[in-house]
Amino acid sequence: MTSPPPLIDRLLPFLAWRRQWSAASLRGDLIAGVAVALMMIPQSLAYAQLASLPPHVGLYAALLPAIVAALFGSCAQLSTGPVALTSILSGASLLPFADPASPAFLTLAILLALLSGLIQLALGALRAGWLLNLLSRPVLTGFINAAALIIGLSQLPALLGVVMPQSTHFLIDFWTALEALDTAHPLSAAFGAGALLALLLLKRFAPGFPAVLIVVACATATSAAVGYGSRGGAVVGAIPAGLPVLGVPEFDWNAAVALIPAAFVIALVSFMEATSSAKLICGKSGQDWDQNQELIGQGLAKIAAAISGALPVSASFSRSALNYVSGARSSLSSLIAAACVLVTLLYLTPLLWHLPKPVLAAIILHVITGLIDFRALGRAWQAGRDDGLASTLTFIGTLVFAPNIQNGVVAGLLLSLALMLYREMRPRTALLGLHPDGTYRDLARFGLEHPDPAIVILRFDSPLTFVTAAAFERAALAAAAAHSGVHTVLISAAGINMIDATGLHTLSMLIERLRGTNKNLAFCGLKKQVIDVMQKTGLWLRLGPHADYRTEHQALEGLRQDAPEATPKR
Repeated sequence: MTSPPPLIDRLLPFLAWRRQWSAASLRGDLIAGVAVALMMIPQSLAYAQLASLPPHVGLYAALLPAIVAALFGSCAQLSTGPVALTSILSGASLLPFADPASPAFLTLAILLALLSGLIQLALGALRAGWLLNLLSRPVLTGFINAAALIIGLSQLPALLGVVMPQSTHFLIDFWTALEALDTAHPLSAAFGAGALLALLLLKRFAPGFPAVLIVVACATATSAAVGYGSRGGAVVGAIPAGLPVLGVPEFDWNAAVALIPAAFVIALVSFMEATSSAKLICGKSGQDWDQNQELIGQGLAKIAAAISGALPVSASFSRSALNYVSGARSSLSSLIAAACVLVTLLYLTPLLWHLPKPVLAAIILHVITGLIDFRALGRAWQAGRDDGLASTLTFIGTLVFAPNIQNGVVAGLLLSLALMLYREMRPRTALLGLHPDGTYRDLARFGLEHPDPAIVILRFDSPLTFVTAAAFERAALAAAAAHSGVHTVLISAAGINMIDATGLHTLSMLIERLRGTNKNLAFCGLKKQVIDVMQKTGLWLRLGPHADYRTEHQALEGLRQDAPEATPKR
C-alpha cells in the first residue's frame, strides 16, 4: 500500500515536478507544449466567438488560467483553457441578462467565471467532489449531444455569412436564419466551407499535421490577399496587443444571485469534462489522480480567468489527448503552451486582423463532431428505461430551453434524482424456497415451494430507511399472509446494510402488529452495523434469540426447535 503524499505536495502539487523530470521528459514536454499551443491559439479565438465575446478574451483565458491549472491540478497532461461546452454554456447563460455587444456582457462573463471557480474550489477544499457525481452518465450524454447539436447549428449561419438573431428562443432564431439563406455572403460561405473541408481532409490524410494552424494561416493570408474584409466579409479585426490587465472582478450581489444556478451547472459540466480526460489519461499513464485536488486546480483556474478578464475555462479533451500523445510527462508542457500564447499576445496579434470569422465557425464545427454520439442515447435505453428516459428528456429539454441550455441539464439532473428516489422506494423483495442446489432462492422465479408450512422466508434487498420502510412493512405483512399456516416471518437480511430511526420504528410496530395475529418476526444474515443500532435502541432484546441466525438453514432449524417459545419478548 502506497503512503499518501506529504501535505506540502498535496497543497502545492507543482513541487513534485522535480521528481518527474529527465532529459527525455523535458524534451517531450517541450514538443507537447508547442503542439498544444498551435491548436489552442486558434481554438481560443473560436471559442470566444462561441461565447459571444471578443476574440482576445479567448486568448486571455488560455494564458494565466492554463498556468494556474497546471500548478495546482493533479493530472499532468490536462490542458486547461477555453472549451466548446463551457463557452456555449457561458454565452447562453448570459443572454437573458445583457446584450452580447454591451460591456455588461463581458462583465457578467467574468463574474460567472469567478462564481463557478469559487464553487469548484469550495467543493475541492471540503473534499466534497463526490457531489459532482450526482450528474449521471445518461444525463451528461443527453446534454452533451444536445449542446453539440446547438453549437453546430449556431455556427452554420456564421459559416455561410448569414446574420442569425439572438433571442430567448434558439430554435426560432435558427429557423429565421434558414429563411434568410438567400442573403448568404458568397465569399464568406467559400471561406467557411473551404476551411471546414480542409480541416476534414487534413484530419483524414495528414493526422499528424497541425491542421487548425495550417487552415488559419492559409485563410488569413488569402483573406488579406483578396481584401475579404473590405468586400463585406467578417474578420477578427484588431486584437489588443499586450497582456490582460489583472484585477479583482466587479462584484454585483444581485447579478451573482441570478447567475448562481448557471455557475453551478458550469462547475458541474466543466468538471465532468475534465474528469473524463483525467481518468482516460491517468489510466494509460498509471499516474495517481485526485478528484478533489483537480477540483481545486480547475476552480483556481476559473478564478484566474476572472482576474484576467476572461470567460470560464475547463480542461479540453482534445487538447489534453494531444498533450499526452505528443509526449507530455509533466505540467511543464502547459506552461510552455502558455508561453506561446504570451508571445502571440505580445507580438503576433496584428497578423490575426484578416482572419475570417467563418473560419472560426469551421473550427468549432470541426471540433464538435467529436462530441456528437447519438448511439449513446440508444445505449442508455439498453441499460434501462430510467436511464433512457433521463438521457432523452435531457436531450429534448436542452434543445427546447436553448439558448438557456443550463436549464436542460438541471431538468435532467432533477429527473434522474427523482427516478433514483422512485427506484429506492420500490426495493426488490422475494419469497424464498429451497433450490435443488441447496441455496434459498426466489420462490416464484424458480417455481419452488415454501420450506416450511409455518415459516415463510422474505428476502429484502435494500437498506431499511425512511425511503424503504413502507415497502418493507407491506412486503412483511404480505409474507405473513402468504398462506394460512404461517406463524413466523423470517427476514433474509443480508441485503440490509443500514437502518435508520424510521426503519427501527417500522420494525417495532411490525412486531406488535404480528403479535396481534399470533405471528412472529425473525431475522437471519443481519450485518454488524445493523445489529449495533438495534442493540443501542433496545430493539435487539425485543427480537430475542430469533435475530441472530446467520443463514436461512440455521434459522429454520432454530425456529422449528423453539416453535412454542418463538414469540419475541417485550
